Amino acid sequence: MSQTPDHPPLDTVRSVSDLRARIALWRREGLRVALVPTMGALHDGHLTLVRRARDLADRVVASVFVNPAQFGPNEDFARYPRDEAGDAAKLASAGCDLLFAPDVAAMYPPGFATAVEVEALSRRWEGEFRPGHFRGVATVVTKLLLQALPDVACFGEKDYQQLQVIRRLVADLDIPVRIEGVPTVREADGLALSSRNAYLTSAQRAVAAALNRTLRSVVARLAAEPGAVAETESRARAALLEAGFDAVDYLAVVDAASLEPLLRLDRPARVICTARLGTTRLLDNMDVPVPA
Repeated sequence: MSQTPDHPPLDTVRSVSDLRARIALWRREGLRVALVPTMGALHDGHLTLVRRARDLADRVVASVFVNPAQFGPNEDFARYPRDEAGDAAKLASAGCDLLFAPDVAAMYPPGFATAVEVEALSRRWEGEFRPGHFRGVATVVTKLLLQALPDVACFGEKDYQQLQVIRRLVADLDIPVRIEGVPTVREADGLALSSRNAYLTSAQRAVAAALNRTLRSVVARLAAEPGAVAETESRARAALLEAGFDAVDYLAVVDAASLEPLLRLDRPARVICTARLGTTRLLDNMDVPVPA
């Protein structure tokens, strides 16, 4: 996406001191500030976060930082898509006021030795398949929140476990920020938007749509049979494999707050899932209403 006269180049800062100086100017004007943390490779899901932030505050800061601390040794840090110029243009078009784009040395200077870990919420699900991932997420998000000290920060519900981890760390560490969860943005066939969707072949992309259909089938079945959680989960995992997924890391109906597995739908719940197509892990979730 190229710059246009309607969207001049986005102001960009790369140091914490410059970020704080810019936000201090806004604070002196009595303005509310929102933060949208990202790892770049932006799509309309990210821009929806920016637009929601624009609704909630007078000024919006977006960060673009591919955080090495949340990638495992055999994950895709090196090949994760990066396009700062394109990201900046998209952010400007969505109403962002400032881009914070630090390098690794700015975020983790020599001697850096501190980590933030949200133990209970990080243990299961993604935490099991990506050891250390949520420690990296919690550490960088804590740093970003303290660097910017926004009034509100927006995160997507697609990464639902991440959202719950962030809500918990903000509460536990008394960080004075409102965490706003923003509904997942999807393709026409229901696939949740993700930067990693770019890794899919055309054949894999056709299979990927089954993930959303399967989660919707879980929600529909439990609306009729709230006690059939285990059987519904088992059927759904089998359906994904039959549709062409190579593996299902997990598919579970969990308590919406604690993420503990449920045996019966008797409280606010979420169905969460990560399934694999080749080397790509697709992650999604869906609200499971409690039957009236």
